[in-house]
Amino acid sequence: MDLTAQNTAIVVDSTADFPEAAERFPNWRMVPLYVRFGDESYRDYVELGPHDFYERLRVAPIPPTTSQPTPGDFAAAYAELAGYERIFSVHIPQTLSGTIQSARVAAEELGDKVRPIDSGTASAAIAMLGFAIQRRLERGTTDEEVDALVDRFKERAGLLFTVDTLEFLQRGGRIGRAAKFAGQLLNVKPILTIEDGEVVPLKRVRGAAKAFAEFQRQFTGETADGESLRVGIAHAEAPDRAEQLRKMVVGERPHAEVEIVTTLGAVVGTHAGPGTVGLFWFADDA
Repeated sequence: MDLTAQNTAIVVDSTADFPEAAERFPNWRMVPLYVRFGDESYRDYVELGPHDFYERLRVAPIPPTTSQPTPGDFAAAYAELAGYERIFSVHIPQTLSGTIQSARVAAEELGDKVRPIDSGTASAAIAMLGFAIQRRLERGTTDEEVDALVDRFKERAGLLFTVDTLEFLQRGGRIGRAAKFAGQLLNVKPILTIEDGEVVPLKRVRGAAKAFAEFQRQFTGETADGESLRVGIAHAEAPDRAEQLRKMVVGERPHAEVEIVTTLGAVVGTHAGPGTVGLFWFADDA
């Protein structure tokens, strides 16, 4: 089957931190996860935006919790895209959320029209995988080429993030092997990544300046300048840190394209916490 932007759609969930998906691309939709404060439940980005979420997080007597979309939520998104022959549904790893399982249940009702994809990653990196699929759709592609892209993305895409505290990852059960960094001295910044859908510790440094230096060292060590290099940046109430990263990318890799700079929404923010900043990259040579 020849796939194009006219006959193929892309669905992401709100952990992609790309709420403007449908505004930017007519063939995209975003399905929100849920965040709950006590008895009140909100759809990520739709009913509770990042600014209001972090304001509320500061004063909440009980930490918020999150939950995945229902199969019905996905079925509604797929129904909106009924005019498309193929739908790629790209999501946060199964190891971190049941979101993709809901997508699979909804997809079963549509035969082989919908292809759920476990991205193996989170936040802006999910959106970046979607962008890479979209580029191929715009020139014409096949299921096989998309499969090869997803495999290559999982193998080669880079992701680094640091948090102000591991408390949020720990209490949300998403800490993975980074648990060994928990309880460290004040001002120790863990450098983390995601491998096989699990939060993995890479290094610990003291202070934000050394964390930035480590980001720069790893980014420049693992990339080469060129127009194929795509970069994303995400932050949780840390716009100055995000801008510092953007300037570093532009200075070190002037021909790269910074595809997205975004604020972590309520769901990812619940687990990462304020002050988090992430850097994502992928050399899309095709």
